[in-house]
Amino acid sequence: MSINKKYIALVITAVLSSQAQAAGYQVSEHSAAGLGRAYAGDAAVADTAAVLARNPAAMTLFKHAEISGVVSVINPSISINDHTHGETAKDIAPISVVPASYYIQPINDKTAVGLALFSNYGVSTDYPKAMQAGSLAGKTSLETINFNPNIAYRISPQLSIGGGVSLVYGTAEFNRRLGSLAYAAPSHNLIDMKGTSWGWGWNIGALYELDNNNRFGLSYRSQVDLNFNGHFTDYLGQATSKPNETVSASLALPLPAIAEFSGFHQLNPQWAISYSLQWTQYNKFKEIRATSSQCATGTCFVKKENFKDTYRWAVGTTYTLNPTWTLRYGFAIDQNAGQATLSIPDTNRYWYSAGATYHYNSALSVDVGVSYIHSKKTDFVEQTPVGENDHFTSSGKAYLAAAQINYRF
Repeated sequence: MSINKKYIALVITAVLSSQAQAAGYQVSEHSAAGLGRAYAGDAAVADTAAVLARNPAAMTLFKHAEISGVVSVINPSISINDHTHGETAKDIAPISVVPASYYIQPINDKTAVGLALFSNYGVSTDYPKAMQAGSLAGKTSLETINFNPNIAYRISPQLSIGGGVSLVYGTAEFNRRLGSLAYAAPSHNLIDMKGTSWGWGWNIGALYELDNNNRFGLSYRSQVDLNFNGHFTDYLGQATSKPNETVSASLALPLPAIAEFSGFHQLNPQWAISYSLQWTQYNKFKEIRATSSQCATGTCFVKKENFKDTYRWAVGTTYTLNPTWTLRYGFAIDQNAGQATLSIPDTNRYWYSAGATYHYNSALSVDVGVSYIHSKKTDFVEQTPVGENDHFTSSGKAYLAAAQINYRF
C-alpha cells in the first residue's frame, strides 16, 4: 500500500472523532432538563416531551398534548500535544449548537403518539492548516438528524410499551493536508470528501410503574447503517492514479445501537432521585472502508478499528423548591469507546451537572441546564506509514449549556 493510501486510511477515521463529548462519536444532548441531572433517569423521569429521545413508552404518562424545543451549546476545549514535531493544536473542536424538538399527543387513556427531531451522533473538529500532522488531522464535520415518529400503549395500570421508526439523514465533510509529507507546503490539500446519506432504524421501550412515585424504564434504539455517497478528491493521485482527480465514492458508517435502563423515585414531595445505565454497541464498528469503481482495486482505502462496547453511568437528584422553581443536580461517568489515536483521542469523561426549571404557569415552563465535563489526559503513540512512532498527549474539558421551552396544551 502506498504512503498516501496509508495516510488516507488513518485520517478518514477522524470523521468519528470523540469531540462530541460522549463516547466515540455519540451525541447525548437531547434536553435541558436532562442535562441538569447529567441525563440520569431519562428513560423513566418523563418530566418533558424530550423523553421521546430515550423511551417512547413513557408517552402514556402524559395527560395533555405537550411540545418541547431545545437548544444545546457545546463548548469544548481539547488540545493535542505533538511531542514528535514539537507542536500543540489547541481548541481542535469548535463550539457546536445542537437543536431538538418533540411533540406528544395523547389519543386516549391508553394510547399516545409523538414525533421527535434530534441527533444521536455528530462531531466537528478543525486542526491548524499548517500542522505537521495535518495528514492525520484536518477539518472534519459529521452531522445527523433523526426523524422519529412513535406510538405508545398502556397494557395495564403498571406496564406501558412503545416503539417507533427512525429516518436518519447525515452529511459528512472532511479534508486533510500534506503536513510533514511536504515541509515546504504543509497546508496544501491531500484529500477532500463530501457526502450525504439516508438510513432507517427502529426503537422500542417499556415503562413499569410500581406506583405513582416509583417507576423503571427500559429502551433500545437499533443500529442505523449510513452509506455516504459523495465525491472524493485525491490531490496526489496515488489512490485514483491521477493527481487532483475527483471520483464518486461511498463510505459506510454505522450508528451503533443504544440500550438504556433507568429508574425514578419520588422520595417525598420535595426530593426525587434518578439513575441510568446506558450501553452503546460500538463493537459492531470493525473497519472503515471507502469504495469506488474508479479506484485501482475498487477500494479507495480501508482501516481496521479497535472499538468496544461502552457504558455510561449517571445518578441525579431533583428538588422541588416551590411551585415555581425546580432544581436538579447530577453526575455521570462516560466510558471511552476506542483506543486513543490522533484521529480519535478517546478517553473516560466525568460529568458534573446542574439545572433548574421555571414554571411560568401550569402550561408553560422553561428549563436550563449546565455541565462541566472533565476528560482524563491520555498519552499515546501512533505509527506513521513509514514506520516511525510519533508521541502525542491529548487533554481537555468541555462546557455544556442548554435551554428548553415546554408548552402543555
